[in-house]
Amino acid sequence: MLSPEDLEKLKKAGTIAATALRLGMDMVREDVKLYDVATEVESYIRKHGAKPAFPCNLSLNEVAAHYTPSVNDKTRFSIGDVVKVDVGAHIDGYVGDTAGTVEVGTKTFKTLIESSQRARDKVMEFIGDGCPINEIGKAVEASMKQDGFRPIANLTGHEIKPYNLHAGLSIPNIDDKNTSTVKKGMVIAVEPFATNGKGMIMSAKPGHIYKMAKERPIADPDLKEFYDNISKEFVTFPFCERWCDHPKAGQMLNKLLRHGLITVYQQLTEMKRGCVTQSEHTVYIEGKNALITTLP
Repeated sequence: MLSPEDLEKLKKAGTIAATALRLGMDMVREDVKLYDVATEVESYIRKHGAKPAFPCNLSLNEVAAHYTPSVNDKTRFSIGDVVKVDVGAHIDGYVGDTAGTVEVGTKTFKTLIESSQRARDKVMEFIGDGCPINEIGKAVEASMKQDGFRPIANLTGHEIKPYNLHAGLSIPNIDDKNTSTVKKGMVIAVEPFATNGKGMIMSAKPGHIYKMAKERPIADPDLKEFYDNISKEFVTFPFCERWCDHPKAGQMLNKLLRHGLITVYQQLTEMKRGCVTQSEHTVYIEGKNALITTLP
C-alpha cells in the first residue's frame, strides 16, 4: 500500500493529467497544428507541479498509439480526423495516465468513441482487490461487441510502479483466460481500444518517441554529455526530441539510436486500417473498490 504522502502524489499527478487531457481535447480542431496541442498539454503539466510521464500522444484515425509531433512537424488536424489524445503526468515517479478520443468537426465515429468510453467505465464499476484480469478483458470485449465493434486484442492496459510505466501485470482488452488477479495497493491503467477493423495492431514507422536502453561506454565527449543529461532528466520515462535542450538534439538522438543506447517507439496501426478509439483511466486499488485518480 502507498503511504499517505505517496498517495497524494499519485492523486495530484492524476488530476493534473486529467485536466491537461481535457485541455488537449478541447484544442483539437480543424487546422490546428498537432505540435501546438502537444506543447500546450505538456506546458500545462509542468506549470502545475508535475512532469510529463511521456510525450503527449496524438494518434490519428487508424493509428492507435505512439505518435507525437516532431520539432518540425507541420501536420494539422483535418475535418473527420479521429484523434486519440494520451497524456501522462508524474510527481516523483507517481503517474497519472489517461486518454480520450475526439472527432474533428464530424460525428461519423461518435458510437465508436462512446464504445471505448463505455467499456472503460464498465471496468471502473467492479475492478478491485482480487479481480481476475481476464474478467476485465471479458467485460471490455463484451461491451464493445454489443456495440458492434472489436477491442484491439494485442493492446493492453498495464500496472504502473514508480518510474515504471509498464510494470508487472498487463490488463487485457479481451478474455485471455489469464486468472492472475489485481491486488490491493496496485496502480493500474485501464485503456480499452475499440475499432471497426480487424481488432489487431501492427508496428509501423517511428513515432518520434524515445526511451533509454542499454548503458554502455561512449567515446564521443559531446555525445556522452548529451546522453548523461537526458538519462538524468527523463530517467526511465519515454521522451521526445522537443524536450532535449540541445541545438543538435535530432542528430544526437540518431547517434544514440545507432549505438543502441536508446530505442524509438513504432506507431501502432490497425491491421485493416480500421478507425481506432481509446479511453483510459488510472486507478489505485484501495480494496474491493478502486480509486480513479485521473479525474479533473
